[in-house]
Amino acid sequence: MYYLDHRRDVVRIPPERLGAEVDTVLTELAQQQFEGKLVDGQNLAVTIRDVKSIGEGHIIHGDGGVYQEVEYEALLFRPEIQEVVEGAVVEIRKFGAFVRFGPLDGLLHVSQVMDDRVNIDEHNQRLVGVETKRDLKVGYKVRARVVSLSLSEISPRDSRIGLTMRQPALGRLEWIQEAHKKADEKSGKRPNVPAAKKPAPKPAAPAAAKAAATPAKASGGAA
Repeated sequence: MYYLDHRRDVVRIPPERLGAEVDTVLTELAQQQFEGKLVDGQNLAVTIRDVKSIGEGHIIHGDGGVYQEVEYEALLFRPEIQEVVEGAVVEIRKFGAFVRFGPLDGLLHVSQVMDDRVNIDEHNQRLVGVETKRDLKVGYKVRARVVSLSLSEISPRDSRIGLTMRQPALGRLEWIQEAHKKADEKSGKRPNVPAAKKPAPKPAAPAAAKAAATPAKASGGAA
Protein backbone atom coordinates (compact mmCIF):
# COMPACT_ATOMS: atom_id res chain seq x y z
CA MET A 1 0.00 0.00 0.00
CA TYR A 2 1.00 3.64 -0.44
CA TYR A 3 1.29 6.16 2.35
CA LEU A 4 2.95 9.52 3.08
CA ASP A 5 5.61 9.90 5.74
CA HIS A 6 7.51 12.93 7.06
CA ARG A 7 11.14 11.97 7.52
CA ARG A 8 14.55 13.36 8.51
CA ASP A 9 17.92 12.39 7.12
CA VAL A 10 21.31 13.78 6.10
CA VAL A 11 22.29 14.76 2.57
CA ARG A 12 25.89 15.30 1.45
CA ILE A 13 26.38 18.37 -0.76
CA PRO A 14 29.52 17.87 -2.90
CA PRO A 15 31.97 20.80 -3.23
CA GLU A 16 31.01 21.53 -6.85
CA ARG A 17 27.36 22.12 -5.83
CA LEU A 18 28.00 24.50 -2.93
CA GLY A 19 27.56 27.65 -5.00
CA ALA A 20 24.11 26.75 -6.35
CA GLU A 21 20.69 27.57 -4.86
CA VAL A 22 20.54 25.44 -1.73
CA ASP A 23 16.87 24.33 -1.84
CA THR A 24 17.15 23.15 -5.45
CA VAL A 25 20.40 21.31 -4.74
CA LEU A 26 19.02 19.62 -1.62
CA THR A 27 15.88 18.46 -3.47
CA GLU A 28 17.89 16.97 -6.34
CA LEU A 29 20.37 15.25 -4.02
CA ALA A 30 17.66 13.89 -1.72
CA GLN A 31 15.77 12.44 -4.68
CA GLN A 32 18.95 10.81 -6.00
CA GLN A 33 19.82 9.44 -2.57
CA PHE A 34 16.45 8.10 -1.42
CA GLU A 35 14.07 7.49 -4.36
CA GLY A 36 13.91 3.86 -5.41
CA LYS A 37 15.60 2.77 -2.18
CA LEU A 38 14.29 0.82 0.81
CA VAL A 39 13.86 2.76 4.04
CA ASP A 40 13.48 1.00 7.38
CA GLY A 41 14.00 -2.26 5.51
CA GLN A 42 10.39 -2.59 4.38
CA ASN A 43 9.29 0.61 2.64
CA LEU A 44 10.18 1.56 -0.92
CA ALA A 45 10.60 5.33 -1.37
CA VAL A 46 8.71 6.22 -4.56
CA THR A 47 8.82 10.03 -4.50
CA ILE A 48 10.62 12.63 -2.38
CA ARG A 49 9.32 16.21 -2.15
CA ASP A 50 9.20 19.33 0.05
CA VAL A 51 12.84 19.03 1.06
CA LYS A 52 13.90 21.62 3.67
CA SER A 53 17.20 22.15 5.45
CA ILE A 54 17.42 21.97 9.24
CA GLY A 55 20.00 24.17 10.94
CA GLU A 56 23.58 24.56 9.74
CA GLY A 57 25.46 22.00 7.69
CA HIS A 58 28.54 20.19 8.99
CA ILE A 59 31.90 19.37 7.45
CA ILE A 60 34.16 16.40 8.09
CA HIS A 61 37.95 16.70 8.09
CA GLY A 62 39.36 15.55 4.77
CA ASP A 63 35.96 15.75 3.03
CA GLY A 64 35.23 18.84 0.97
CA GLY A 65 31.49 18.32 1.06
CA VAL A 66 28.89 19.63 3.49
CA TYR A 67 26.59 17.29 5.40
CA GLN A 68 23.18 18.90 5.74
CA GLU A 69 20.31 17.58 7.84
CA VAL A 70 17.01 17.79 5.97
CA GLU A 71 13.35 17.00 6.46
CA TYR A 72 11.11 15.90 3.62
CA GLU A 73 7.87 14.22 2.66
CA ALA A 74 8.17 10.74 1.18
CA LEU A 75 5.61 8.69 -0.72
CA LEU A 76 6.31 5.13 0.40
CA PHE A 77 5.12 1.78 -0.89
CA ARG A 78 4.98 -1.16 1.51
CA PRO A 79 3.62 -4.53 0.37
CA GLU A 80 2.28 -6.75 3.12
CA ILE A 81 1.63 -10.47 3.50
CA GLN A 82 -2.03 -11.36 2.70
CA GLU A 83 -2.57 -7.99 1.03
CA VAL A 84 -4.81 -8.13 -2.07
CA VAL A 85 -3.28 -6.22 -4.98
CA GLU A 86 -4.24 -5.45 -8.56
CA GLY A 87 -1.72 -5.22 -11.37
CA ALA A 88 -0.86 -6.16 -14.93
CA VAL A 89 0.98 -9.18 -16.33
CA VAL A 90 4.34 -7.97 -17.65
CA GLU A 91 6.11 -11.24 -18.54
CA ILE A 92 5.38 -14.94 -19.03
CA ARG A 93 8.08 -17.48 -18.14
CA LYS A 94 8.25 -21.28 -17.98
CA PHE A 95 7.53 -21.18 -14.25
CA GLY A 96 4.72 -18.62 -14.27
CA ALA A 97 3.91 -14.95 -14.80
CA PHE A 98 5.32 -11.74 -13.39
CA VAL A 99 2.73 -9.21 -12.29
CA ARG A 100 3.55 -5.54 -11.75
CA PHE A 101 1.66 -3.86 -8.93
CA GLY A 102 2.77 -0.41 -7.89
CA PRO A 103 6.55 -0.08 -8.37
CA LEU A 104 7.31 -3.78 -7.77
CA ASP A 105 6.89 -7.11 -9.58
CA GLY A 106 5.54 -10.27 -8.00
CA LEU A 107 5.76 -13.85 -9.23
CA LEU A 108 2.55 -15.71 -9.95
CA HIS A 109 3.82 -19.30 -10.05
CA VAL A 110 2.16 -21.54 -12.62
CA SER A 111 0.65 -23.60 -9.81
CA GLN A 112 -1.04 -20.48 -8.40
CA VAL A 113 -2.71 -19.16 -11.56
CA MET A 114 -5.98 -21.14 -11.52
CA ASP A 115 -7.65 -24.35 -10.35
CA ASP A 116 -6.70 -26.13 -13.56
CA ARG A 117 -3.65 -27.67 -15.18
CA VAL A 118 -1.88 -24.94 -17.13
CA ASN A 119 -0.06 -25.14 -20.45
CA ILE A 120 2.77 -22.65 -20.92
CA ASP A 121 3.23 -20.93 -24.27
CA GLU A 122 6.35 -18.91 -23.54
CA HIS A 123 6.90 -18.01 -27.20
CA ASN A 124 3.51 -16.28 -27.40
CA GLN A 125 3.68 -15.09 -23.76
CA ARG A 126 0.55 -17.00 -22.77
CA LEU A 127 -0.71 -19.37 -20.07
CA VAL A 128 -3.75 -21.53 -20.92
CA GLY A 129 -5.93 -23.72 -18.71
CA VAL A 130 -6.24 -27.25 -20.15
CA GLU A 131 -9.93 -27.74 -19.27
CA THR A 132 -11.27 -24.21 -18.76
CA LYS A 133 -9.36 -22.73 -21.74
CA ARG A 134 -8.90 -19.60 -19.68
CA ASP A 135 -5.79 -17.75 -20.71
CA LEU A 136 -3.40 -15.21 -19.25
CA LYS A 137 -1.35 -12.90 -21.47
CA VAL A 138 0.98 -9.95 -21.10
CA GLY A 139 -1.06 -6.82 -20.42
CA TYR A 140 -4.02 -8.58 -18.78
CA LYS A 141 -5.22 -7.06 -15.50
CA VAL A 142 -5.38 -9.38 -12.49
CA ARG A 143 -6.18 -9.39 -8.80
CA ALA A 144 -3.92 -11.48 -6.56
CA ARG A 145 -2.90 -11.95 -2.94
CA VAL A 146 0.64 -11.57 -1.57
CA VAL A 147 1.62 -14.89 0.04
CA SER A 148 5.40 -14.51 0.45
CA LEU A 149 7.64 -11.49 0.73
CA SER A 150 11.40 -10.91 0.82
CA LEU A 151 12.51 -7.39 -0.05
CA SER A 152 16.02 -6.70 -1.34
CA GLU A 153 17.74 -3.63 0.12
CA ILE A 154 20.45 -3.76 -2.54
CA SER A 155 18.03 -3.91 -5.47
CA PRO A 156 14.36 -3.49 -4.47
CA ARG A 157 13.17 -4.27 -8.00
CA ASP A 158 14.69 -7.75 -7.58
CA SER A 159 12.70 -8.47 -4.41
CA ARG A 160 11.11 -11.91 -4.17
CA ILE A 161 7.33 -11.53 -3.88
CA GLY A 162 5.03 -14.52 -4.26
CA LEU A 163 1.42 -14.16 -5.41
CA THR A 164 -1.60 -16.43 -5.72
CA MET A 165 -4.89 -16.24 -7.61
CA ARG A 166 -6.29 -19.56 -6.37
CA GLN A 167 -8.70 -18.05 -3.87
CA PRO A 168 -12.24 -16.66 -4.12
CA ALA A 169 -12.56 -13.24 -5.79
CA LEU A 170 -9.05 -13.46 -7.24
CA GLY A 171 -7.86 -13.97 -10.80
CA ARG A 172 -8.00 -12.17 -14.10
CA LEU A 173 -10.53 -9.34 -13.73
CA GLU A 174 -12.75 -10.78 -16.48
CA TRP A 175 -12.89 -14.12 -14.62
CA ILE A 176 -14.04 -12.35 -11.47
CA GLN A 177 -16.80 -10.53 -13.37
CA GLU A 178 -17.96 -13.83 -14.90
CA ALA A 179 -18.09 -15.46 -11.47
CA HIS A 180 -20.20 -12.59 -10.09
CA LYS A 181 -22.58 -12.85 -13.05
CA LYS A 182 -23.02 -16.60 -12.59
CA ALA A 183 -23.61 -16.17 -8.86
CA ASP A 184 -26.32 -13.57 -9.54
CA GLU A 185 -28.01 -15.83 -12.08
CA LYS A 186 -27.93 -18.78 -9.69
CA SER A 187 -29.48 -16.73 -6.88
CA GLY A 188 -32.20 -15.42 -9.19
CA LYS A 189 -31.12 -11.84 -9.03
CA ARG A 190 -32.00 -9.69 -11.98
CA PRO A 191 -29.67 -7.05 -13.30
CA ASN A 192 -30.47 -3.59 -12.10
CA VAL A 193 -32.55 -1.91 -14.80
CA PRO A 194 -33.52 1.71 -14.23
CA ALA A 195 -37.29 2.20 -14.01
CA ALA A 196 -38.96 3.95 -16.92
CA LYS A 197 -39.62 7.58 -16.25
CA LYS A 198 -43.28 8.59 -15.99
CA PRO A 199 -44.34 11.48 -18.24
CA ALA A 200 -44.45 14.74 -16.36
CA PRO A 201 -48.02 15.99 -15.66
CA LYS A 202 -49.21 18.87 -17.77
CA PRO A 203 -49.16 22.18 -15.93
CA ALA A 204 -52.56 23.50 -14.83
CA ALA A 205 -53.94 26.33 -16.94
CA PRO A 206 -53.87 29.76 -15.26
CA ALA A 207 -57.20 31.06 -13.89
CA ALA A 208 -57.33 33.92 -16.40
CA ALA A 209 -56.93 31.47 -19.28
CA LYS A 210 -59.72 29.27 -17.87
CA ALA A 211 -62.09 32.29 -17.65
CA ALA A 212 -61.35 33.28 -21.23
CA ALA A 213 -62.00 29.77 -22.47
CA THR A 214 -65.43 29.46 -20.65
CA PRO A 215 -68.41 30.79 -22.77
CA ALA A 216 -70.39 33.60 -21.12
CA LYS A 217 -73.97 32.80 -19.98
CA ALA A 218 -76.89 34.96 -21.21
CA SER A 219 -78.40 37.32 -18.58
CA GLY A 220 -81.82 36.12 -17.30
CA GLY A 221 -85.29 37.86 -17.84
CA ALA A 222 -86.92 39.71 -20.80
CA ALA A 223 -86.94 43.45 -21.05
